[in-house]
Amino acid sequence: MVVLTEPTQDNAIQEIQTRIWASLKSGYKYSGTADDSEKYLRPLVGKRLDLTIMYVDLVGSTSMSLEISQTKFITIISSFVHEMAHAVKRHNGYVLKFVGDAVLAYFPNEDDAIKGTKDSLECAFSMIDVIKNGMNPILNQYDYPDLKIKIGIDSGQIMAISYGIESDDFPIDLIGPPMNIASKIQSLSKPNQILVGEDVYKKLSPDMQPKFQAKVFSNSEWKYRSRTTGNMYGVYGYNPSTKLD
Repeated sequence: MVVLTEPTQDNAIQEIQTRIWASLKSGYKYSGTADDSEKYLRPLVGKRLDLTIMYVDLVGSTSMSLEISQTKFITIISSFVHEMAHAVKRHNGYVLKFVGDAVLAYFPNEDDAIKGTKDSLECAFSMIDVIKNGMNPILNQYDYPDLKIKIGIDSGQIMAISYGIESDDFPIDLIGPPMNIASKIQSLSKPNQILVGEDVYKKLSPDMQPKFQAKVFSNSEWKYRSRTTGNMYGVYGYNPSTKLD
């Protein structure tokens, strides 16, 4: 069972604020993060993997792009996706790719059936902390609007594929139901909300499950069924009014 703890990352928050300040002042350049994913996935192409998938999307980026200069907007987006990537790496995950102002990451469950799920959830809580206490205080000093994120997480069997044959140059991607579910529930989440699929919820410890409330959507919003039972696939949202133990 997954047991979670509140994020404690005072040193990380200070480092984040230093990087954000440098980015806004002088265009600080982040180091890349995609190579780790390539190295992990390339030997696994064609195999089924037990992974927990996370989609993280920035709320209101379109409005922001209309309110500030293109240069400043690009700086903020670049800082955002890379800070989210740093959080993924700190929690033993991998960034598959950046999609505009969104980050797609995954956390392996291969060696432990719940490890990737635990890592992904603790990463999600950490990301919200990074936004609220790391990035926004610096952005506020420059009169930029607060950033908020939406997070969707699902877990299950994923296939690693390559878009070419016998070459390390072709990109690697992941396909499977959890990819689609994580993306969809992310789109349904509210700002700074974490939504998880039923297969993630089932891995939570009994004392943690009450902290995630079942969500009800209209038929037009949600029509996905369980891959094992055929019943409507459950979606659960973390209740921020409850505290992690």
